[in-house]
Amino acid sequence: MPWSNQTGGGKPGGNNGNGGGPWGQGPRGPQRPQGGGGGGQQPPDLEEILKRGQDKLKNVIPGGGGSGGAGFGAAGLGFIALAGVALWVLASAYQVDADELAVETRFGVPKDEVATSGLHFAFWPIETAEKVKIVENQINIGSSQNSRSKQGLMLSGDQNIVDVAFTVLYSVSDPKKYLFNVSDPQGMVAQVSESAMREIVGRRPAQDIFRDDREGIAQAVLKIVQSTLDGYGAGISIRGLKIEDAAPPAEVAQAYDEVQRAEQNEDQFQEEANKYQNTALGEARGQAAQILEDAAGYKNRVVQEAEGEAQRFLSVYEQYAKAPEVTRKRLFLETMEGVLKGSNKVIMENGGANGTGVVPYLPLPEIGKRAAGGNN
Repeated sequence: MPWSNQTGGGKPGGNNGNGGGPWGQGPRGPQRPQGGGGGGQQPPDLEEILKRGQDKLKNVIPGGGGSGGAGFGAAGLGFIALAGVALWVLASAYQVDADELAVETRFGVPKDEVATSGLHFAFWPIETAEKVKIVENQINIGSSQNSRSKQGLMLSGDQNIVDVAFTVLYSVSDPKKYLFNVSDPQGMVAQVSESAMREIVGRRPAQDIFRDDREGIAQAVLKIVQSTLDGYGAGISIRGLKIEDAAPPAEVAQAYDEVQRAEQNEDQFQEEANKYQNTALGEARGQAAQILEDAAGYKNRVVQEAEGEAQRFLSVYEQYAKAPEVTRKRLFLETMEGVLKGSNKVIMENGGANGTGVVPYLPLPEIGKRAAGGNN
């Protein structure tokens, strides 16, 4: 039974007037002093407190104005249950965008399935979802991004210092490994890439990284970075690696430029010498070919003439064999004609009774030539 003041004004003394408690019986022990306000110190009325709390709750919860505590309790509990279910659904449902992937965990252990774009549901708080962007990311490494940074300074294989600036492109290939095996993916990619670049540059001469074999160096670094990340189980795929710039440090840049100009002049002189060599060699080869052709022509001509003379001799011999006397006389006359044709001739008659010894000769051919010359 609730405690209440039944003393009629709060004075001590109930039915027996001895200042008893709520049941009209005085307390055991020493007698309280009479008078004063001792009867006002009564315990709070619990029924009144509950009633006031119910009234306040009815004003807050819809449908709470019904009669009786049972109606209020059913409606309030139903509303609370619906609100709890709604909140649980909101906490369990999640949206995955087109450029994202999600991995669900159950009691903190990741599942094998990967959630793609769309609306998904996980039984919160038993299950949760971790999202990751699958877009291509870029990391810039080297002092070209920061003039005070020494990150890109590397030692080449021929003991030269090279300042290399390069870019690494990567994306997420395995969301589960990416989310739960690596704490700082971007930092890991940067450190592994820089280490691989230092390794490859340390094996090559500086001229390769400057201009001779940049593409080969970039491909070698990419392979090392990818194999290292795969060994770590990072779930990262390297999409590309490009060397943006490679130059000597600023402190020795001027001296290096002088060396480059000297090497360029050396190359120019070598090219000019090679050009002159090729020109002279071409001319010499042409002259040699011409001489060979002339010699071959002379050889053929001499051989042909010799063969013709031999053939002529054979033909003459055949005719001589048929008529030796006639052939001999004909050969004599032809020979004499050839000998005397261009010389001054004096014809001597054989001696005799009436012979004068000299026969006058009229040079008709010479007269004809002189007449032709005068007409011209």
